[in-house]
Parts: sequence; structure tokens; C-alpha cells
Amino acid sequence: MSLRALRTLVAIAQHGSFVRAAEAVFLTQSAVSLQVRQLEREFNAALFDRSHRVPTLTDAGKIVLERAHEIIALYDGLHNELVESEKLSGRLRLGAIRSIFADILPTALAQLQARHPKLRILVSSGLSAELAVRLTNDELDVAITTEPVKPHPPGLFSTPLYREDYWIVAPREAANKDARRILHEYPLIRFDQHSWAGRSIARELRKQKLKFEIGMELDDLEAIVQMVSKGLGAGIVPLFTSQQATAQGLTCLPFGSPQRHRKVVILEREGRPALQFAQAVAHEIKECAERTNKIFSS
Repeated sequence: MSLRALRTLVAIAQHGSFVRAAEAVFLTQSAVSLQVRQLEREFNAALFDRSHRVPTLTDAGKIVLERAHEIIALYDGLHNELVESEKLSGRLRLGAIRSIFADILPTALAQLQARHPKLRILVSSGLSAELAVRLTNDELDVAITTEPVKPHPPGLFSTPLYREDYWIVAPREAANKDARRILHEYPLIRFDQHSWAGRSIARELRKQKLKFEIGMELDDLEAIVQMVSKGLGAGIVPLFTSQQATAQGLTCLPFGSPQRHRKVVILEREGRPALQFAQAVAHEIKECAERTNKIFSS
């Protein structure tokens, strides 16, 4: 007995003829007749009284039709139950670095909420190092951070989401200068040295033996770019693309050779992973990153 044959039986009862039932289930009339005969052989009973011009259900046919409705309803309901079971519910405490709030995160959270309407999302921002500590202290379920830089709290693991390249940004008049000259002539507006991004930049500056003077130390990407746009110095920042800087009238050069980059990851605790939550968040962020041409990390 096939589910399709039962659907055909229901269609015949609803439409009153084999011809109209065939149109409803997108089969030929001969295929409909064949399915009915197969059901009759399986149950060893006639389902229709064929002595009439219009097919009429026999007593056996009425019993099978009633059970067919029940079987089809159970099958169709199973799909809905599986879909509902995949929806997340409860509370998700999500921490994220500030830069992701400017483009990807709002769209990703809107999509996540639409897919899982019973999920209550509590969002907070901070530096990667701060978020890692909060995750360890059970103040967060998952965190969107840059790739962990030692030293960092033990018992954490990360999954890559996408990558951002590092760029040197400077005032417009520095357009004809190379990176070394820019960092020599302009005070450096650098990332907070307690941040993972700040540590990565400092390590690369030491590696390249670049001389520079510290002008300011900030913990916010947008604030650094704004300071540079006012001619107060040069900065080294992770950006989506160099167009973000040139759109604001800034000079933009790759930092490092090969160009340095940072990975943006989803951070979880070992032993207590918020697996379903993390997978759902990662899925939405990757989709948004792909649409905005972010470069995925390998």
C-alpha cells in the first residue's frame, strides 16, 4: 500500500470521478485505475461499485477511505512536527565585538529571530578578551570574537565565521606615501593593547620593525576611523574592504606583506557548548557575510 494510492482514493471520493481525480493528482486516468486495483488486491475487497456510471464506494471502500484520511493526516502532521522541533526556544545570551554591529549582526539577528520566533536573544558588546572572560564565567552562552590570542581563558574553542583584512588608514594627503613613511610621519591611533586585535597589530609592528609614535589608544574601530578622518593621525584597522576607507576620503594601504588579517569566530565553552544556538547564529552570520562579500576563513 502506498501513500500516493491513498491520496488518489481520497481524490476520487472528493471529485466524484476517476477522470477528475486524475487531473487533481496529476496522473493519467489509467494510472488512477491501476492504483485503485492495487489497493483492492492488497485488501482483497472491492472498493468501488462499478455497476454505476459514477463510481460509488462500497462498505469496504468507505472504511479504507476513512483510514486513508487518518493516515494522510498523520503523515502530513509529522512534517510539521519535525519543522517545529527544529525551532529553537528559550534564552540566548550573545556577546559580540563592536565592529560586527555596524553591518552583519543586525541582519543576522533579524533572520535568526524570524526563523526561531520563540528564541529570546539578549545581546551585549565588548572587546574579544572581555567577552571570553564573560563566557568562561557563564555570563554568556556564545560570543562573536576575533580569533583567540594567547593568553586567553582556558576551556574555550572557536569556529571560524569569516575574515577581515587589516589596513593602514591615513588622511587623504598621505595618498602618495608608503606604509613606513605614513607610520613615521603620523601619530598612530592604535587599538587598545588589551584587545586581541591590538595585540595582533602590535606583534606585526614589532615584526616589521616599524617606528611610530603613539597618538591615541582606543577600543573602537569607528572611533579610530573618525579620528583619522579629522587628520589626528593614522590607524591600523580591520575593514571589510578598502572602499570603506576611501568612501570617507581616507588613504588606505594594506598592512603587512602578505597582508595581515584577523578571523572572526564564534566562541564557545568546552564541555558546555550551546551547540544548537551556536550553529544557528553561525549559519545566519555566514549567510550575511557571504552576501556582503566578506572573505571566509579556511
